[in-house]
Amino acid sequence: MSRYGFVIDTKRCSGCGTCMVACKSANHLPTGVWWNRMLTDGGGASDAPAGEYPQLRREYITLACQHCENPACVKVCPVGATYKDEGTGVVRQDYDKCIGCRMCMSACPYTGVRSFNWEEPKYPFELASGDVDSPAHQKHTVEKCTACWHRLAKGEDPACVVGCPAEARFSGDLDDSESQVSKLIASRKYKQLLPEEGTNPSVYYLV
Repeated sequence: MSRYGFVIDTKRCSGCGTCMVACKSANHLPTGVWWNRMLTDGGGASDAPAGEYPQLRREYITLACQHCENPACVKVCPVGATYKDEGTGVVRQDYDKCIGCRMCMSACPYTGVRSFNWEEPKYPFELASGDVDSPAHQKHTVEKCTACWHRLAKGEDPACVVGCPAEARFSGDLDDSESQVSKLIASRKYKQLLPEEGTNPSVYYLV
């Protein structure tokens, strides 16, 4: 099994939010649902720097499912609706199995990476947009970033990687020492989110 993951270069990321929009469009996400969010590590508001002029600091962190090697969500799902894909290691959701208990949301240490469809999903347009083979959204189910598994199956990169205008996002097999993501991690300092949780997230932020 591969260990598919992401590398995000925080020095190249400009906080433009294109990755958020690309994800939402490609996966035809319902109104109000975002699988990928842009956070500002700085002041108390979006785009606000920390510190006092002229000593200011600001960093953007894009937050989505971390596709952990040791995912807490998989352990608590009572019906196997949250599971690790055997081929890629991507943490996936089976909407047909999901019973809406939201145990995965409670167990996940990364706040806000999942959403729950309380009602039938609604959309701003009558016609579906995005990838024709993206999964359909259902009422009373939990959903989150799928790493665009429908694209991975065709050997394509996720929408957020393809759409990034700053070329700050990379994806690939973390267990392959010759992959681009592995070489980036080996050549740069990086951080993972909440490493103390023991989940070993598969998203690395170059610093």
